[in-house]
Amino acid sequence: MENLKQDTKDLIGITLTSFQLSLLEEYECELDKWNERFSLTAIHEPEKVRVKHFLDSFSPMLVMKNTPVKKIIDIGTGAGFPGIPLKILLPDAEVVLVDSVNKKTDFCQHIIGHLKLQGISAIHDRVENLAREVKFREQFDWAVARAVAQLATLSEYMLPFVKVGGRMLAMKGEQGPFETQKADPAISLLGGELQQVKRLTLPGVTEDRFLITIEKIAATPEKYPRRVGVPSKKPL
Repeated sequence: MENLKQDTKDLIGITLTSFQLSLLEEYECELDKWNERFSLTAIHEPEKVRVKHFLDSFSPMLVMKNTPVKKIIDIGTGAGFPGIPLKILLPDAEVVLVDSVNKKTDFCQHIIGHLKLQGISAIHDRVENLAREVKFREQFDWAVARAVAQLATLSEYMLPFVKVGGRMLAMKGEQGPFETQKADPAISLLGGELQQVKRLTLPGVTEDRFLITIEKIAATPEKYPRRVGVPSKKPL
């Protein structure tokens, strides 16, 4: 964990406390145990977990600094990334994790209980349905997601959750800038405006990462997101 502590300080500008490191160590241990039965992630080696999952999940802090982060929703959270590591960094934030795969939200609920985290929940549902519920629609300062879908589709999943003045963050690989150009009409239609595309290089990882920040400048039209499956099959 010492490498993770140093990398986090160097890359993100945050010094992890011994308590935060202990939580991450427990998280890593439980992920390894569950992976043997449920194959939650293809990444198994401890150092790769720490860089490609934990450190990568901390990277939103590079763009979240100096913005409100009271309420965060993590779309397609998988095994809790980036939502749970962000909660460990931001203990006062309210975090909602969403995934359509039951075993993944079961694991997230297990981790939440195992680490005794407060103000965080895991929901098994489709985002197309959840975004129509009043208690979730346009309620969040930030919506975040890692590699869930093409950016046009992802914007339809995420922007309905974001309050006007809030932001969505898409964590993307090398195709991120290309996807951004292609998704611009969809982003505008959904009430968003591109704010920033930030390049990120993780230690020991050859492929660049991109943090794509979109600000919510207008309410998302009521008809979005469309019904389950349509945003991915027929992107805007």
